[in-house]
Amino acid sequence: MMEEAERWLATRSWSVADRPLHRVLAAKQRSGQRVSVVLPALNEEATVGEIVSVIRHDLVFQAPLVDEIVVVDSGSTDRTAEVAAAAGARVVHRDEILPRLPAVPGKGDVLWRSLLVTSGDIVAFVDADLREFSSDFVLGIVGPLLTDPGIDLVKAMYDRPLGGAAGQGGRVTELMARPLLNMHWPQLAGFVQPLGGEYAARRSLLERLPFPVGYGVELGMLVDSLHLVGLDALAQVDVGVRKHRHQDGQALGRMAAAIYRTAQLRLARGHLVRPVLTQFERGVSGFEPRTYSVDTEERPPMAEIAEYAAREVA
Repeated sequence: MMEEAERWLATRSWSVADRPLHRVLAAKQRSGQRVSVVLPALNEEATVGEIVSVIRHDLVFQAPLVDEIVVVDSGSTDRTAEVAAAAGARVVHRDEILPRLPAVPGKGDVLWRSLLVTSGDIVAFVDADLREFSSDFVLGIVGPLLTDPGIDLVKAMYDRPLGGAAGQGGRVTELMARPLLNMHWPQLAGFVQPLGGEYAARRSLLERLPFPVGYGVELGMLVDSLHLVGLDALAQVDVGVRKHRHQDGQALGRMAAAIYRTAQLRLARGHLVRPVLTQFERGVSGFEPRTYSVDTEERPPMAEIAEYAAREVA
């Protein structure tokens, strides 16, 4: 690991215990900053309610850290919206946000649109498929932003067990994202979970970032933040263990392709690789090809959107 990344790892990597709740609350009161928590959700009725309930109990009622919890439903066909609302979240459907730009499938598009329906100076994103959720995830990623004005983005780091084996989750991270970052952006080599869905950032940074519409959003955000605010404005916090629903191998392949495409766009805006991925499934006549488009679209920085600018003025 390059010297700068080693220095960063020693000075910008913390544990959630390093900033106790009372200290974070005191910093929030002094600064007057609002905190929004956003859960992008697609068919997560089994888990979204518990996550919302834990955040509300621990960080709204017990301690006034979180000012709003917004679940952005990206087209669920189950009871995700009803369960989230019953648990106390404000639920907004993706298609209701900025309707003049038709929504496209993908997590990144949902995160981008969430900036228009939240008010926090700090926005924390939490995936809606987490099991055995702890509010430490939110406290951990929000804490440095409230206590240190020099920090602009904080990612959670954690163990990711897979099938009972510790540390075996995050397969796309190890096979795609980590090699890409180490080879092309070695300053970011110290991030333990570069693709993790739990992170928080200042609105002033998020509104200046382009958002890849699909699975590439986390890598794109990390790389673009490095260029916008520098390595020392980025940090990570250990929040323990992350348990969630794992994707199958083919879904992981599509995810990896989108992440590679996101990296490739940032490496060279000239010649672009073929943005499709062919995978194989066994059918009645043997292996059959299935070809998928790789996410190539990106949403512009929210600061460039007229409706967002009008909201800020109002």
